[in-house]
Amino acid sequence: MSDEWALATRLVHEGGMRSQFGETSEAMFLTQGFVYDSAEEAAARFAGEAEGYVYSRYGNPTVTMFERRMAALEGAEACRGTTSGMAAVTAALTAALKAGDHIVAAGALFGGCRYIVETYLPRFGVESTLVDGEDLSAWEAAVKPNTKAFFMESPTNPTLALVDIAGVAAIRDAKAPEAKVVVDNVFATPLWQSPLKLGADIVVYSATKHIDGQGRCLGGAILGRDAWIKDNLDIILRQTGPSLSPFNAWVLLKSLETLPLRIRTQTATAGVLADALATHKMVKRVIYPGRDDHPQAELAKRQMAAGSTLLAFSVDGGREEAFRVANALELVKLSNNLGDAKSLLTHPATTTHKNLAPEARAALGIDDGLLRLSVGLEDPGDLVADLTRALDQAAGRTPMRQAGE
Repeated sequence: MSDEWALATRLVHEGGMRSQFGETSEAMFLTQGFVYDSAEEAAARFAGEAEGYVYSRYGNPTVTMFERRMAALEGAEACRGTTSGMAAVTAALTAALKAGDHIVAAGALFGGCRYIVETYLPRFGVESTLVDGEDLSAWEAAVKPNTKAFFMESPTNPTLALVDIAGVAAIRDAKAPEAKVVVDNVFATPLWQSPLKLGADIVVYSATKHIDGQGRCLGGAILGRDAWIKDNLDIILRQTGPSLSPFNAWVLLKSLETLPLRIRTQTATAGVLADALATHKMVKRVIYPGRDDHPQAELAKRQMAAGSTLLAFSVDGGREEAFRVANALELVKLSNNLGDAKSLLTHPATTTHKNLAPEARAALGIDDGLLRLSVGLEDPGDLVADLTRALDQAAGRTPMRQAGE
């Protein structure tokens, strides 16, 4: 594969392996195991002395094609696919840590990720500290002699706050050089942010989101240096079993061909919607990294190539009015997923972040009126009209449609 080809070209061609039939579309190898020409060959493969596959939990040709294409997209030396985004987070942190180690993480995390840091890892002797991810001094103050990992989302879910990835990497270099900086890059997408170039060691994705992009299957990805993956991650994946299925790998592989087209369109539409929402009297605040009024607009311009496909906005009236807006929508669907071709809206306080205590949600800026919008591929004008109509109905200007009508 030519290193001179542009990203869009590489996402169509990178990693492909044709069978003896010379197929155009990449093949789907739905197989659990593999056959050897001889007992000697089987022994050599298991010993790592010969190339080839031994079992689909360890590796599969279709999964390999997905991993190679993801590595090309991220600019990483290597990638490993997993069953889901949470599997990717758990495996990456487990591979980076052991009993007696310490992890520093931003407090603004998806509920499942926060559980891994706060509850799951400490069960096995890993100490954890949550900090205000926006405050570099808090990261620095939390470092201990046994700190071996830093973990963050940027932008965060659901308030799209940013963590200065390069700043955290500099703290790692100065105070904990053996520690790994792990970044969940889902909200930024690999198109708009490159954590490895900013100093991160490991990048994780829920491929269920933008990488699939059409709400069809689960998947995850872990990317980083080839040596770290082979020496630390592979044994975790092989022995604990969160392997990506060949079918899901094939779906994700084909979706990567259109990822730039989808993300660019969704991001442009998100900017239009953020501007439109900011003018509505029912909306108290709009949070979007592509706007100059984002609290960290300067960092967003420095760290991201463009705004996200997601935005958040708070409406007057708290939960009751937020529910009225959600129930009045006709085009935008209610779902806790994101990155889909369909625009999706959720109320984080009662869905994705419901398990956080009220004071924890308040500290993260998740008020009861906050709504998170994942922007799809619909016509921008139709989406503006749908959201405006829902806000107008919630404001009492027109009769409100009841949920289910």
